[in-house]
Amino acid sequence: MSDENNNEVPLPDLESTGNELQPEAGGDQALMQADDGEVDTHGAADLEAVFDVPVQVSAVLGRSRMEVGDLLKLGPGAVIELDRKVGEAIDIYVNNRLVARGEVVLVEEKLGVTMTEIIKAERN
Repeated sequence: MSDENNNEVPLPDLESTGNELQPEAGGDQALMQADDGEVDTHGAADLEAVFDVPVQVSAVLGRSRMEVGDLLKLGPGAVIELDRKVGEAIDIYVNNRLVARGEVVLVEEKLGVTMTEIIKAERN
């Protein structure tokens, strides 16, 4: 098979330390500018190869620690005190990795989460 007929989308080198791409304001396509000033255009079509990859998304309201004996004593209507205050941002995890913080919202009688802050992970 020749490279001309290959429909695979090349993935960016996420481990590189030079020429890191920085997002710029743009329209439907995101403009990325490398440290050396070179501009690269990426659109949603560039990510089409990963659209069907399943991920686990978790919104953590808070945490609590207790002994198993106390946990077994809980019944309907029990209240567990969490380590967060009302109105404090919740953590949003994708595949057990913290990626954002957000707020709980009510949408058509269902709970949802709106992202208010994206967490930029440091690469080792």
